[in-house]
Amino acid sequence: MTKGKNALVTGSTSGIGLGIAEALCAAGMNVMLNGFGSPADISRGRTRLEQKYGVTVRYSAADMAKPDEIRSLIATTKAAFGQLDILVNNAGIQHVQPIEEFPDERWDAIIAVNLTSAFHTTKHSIGDMKARNWGRIINIASAHGLVASPFKPAYVAAKHGLIGLTKTVALGYAEHGVTCNAICPGYVMTPLVRRQIPDQAKARGISEEHVIKDVLLASQATKQFVTVEQLGALAVFLCTDAAAQITGAALPVDGGWTAH
Repeated sequence: MTKGKNALVTGSTSGIGLGIAEALCAAGMNVMLNGFGSPADISRGRTRLEQKYGVTVRYSAADMAKPDEIRSLIATTKAAFGQLDILVNNAGIQHVQPIEEFPDERWDAIIAVNLTSAFHTTKHSIGDMKARNWGRIINIASAHGLVASPFKPAYVAAKHGLIGLTKTVALGYAEHGVTCNAICPGYVMTPLVRRQIPDQAKARGISEEHVIKDVLLASQATKQFVTVEQLGALAVFLCTDAAAQITGAALPVDGGWTAH
């Protein structure tokens, strides 16, 4: 069902993206990795996935803030695999600061990477999916695409926008075998989340330990972090024929956060 499909996962050299890439490989898919990191680490990770799962794994360092590089990334993926069946828009960056102090350049960067990049990847890949009457687009949004938190104006705006883009694409291609859905994770202990803990502590005037307990996990009813394995399993399911009638959905995986 999924074996032999070809996928691109943006922002997949660590964290959620890498977890989803591994889950797709485990399901028999070939994967184009994308993101930043040391060449040696990326090469080791790519080789590990190929040897463990018997699939083809490639890598592109395309900067998801640059439309020209995104266009080239899609072309490179198609050239490597013959076609692109599954697009996972996961690339994301974060900055935490009150809006009156929020740097203009950080706003622009977050909107570019977290939202605009998904427009460009979708634009340059969905036509072929439509022509083949099959495709899967999975946008990694966030619980912050459904609800807001203080001090994250750009991130919350981008993730809300990503869910809007998801719904629009889903409606436009629903009769062509192409689904588009958003996964909305709660907090996952990724490098992105670890890096924002000191900023949250400074912005709120509390300790980092209290950030984890009283901010990050406060709204997650399970009081547990979501795992990348759980997100990967959902992504794989959305690629199957069993999920063919799920489109335009914003699917929370948030420990009950948005149930409040």
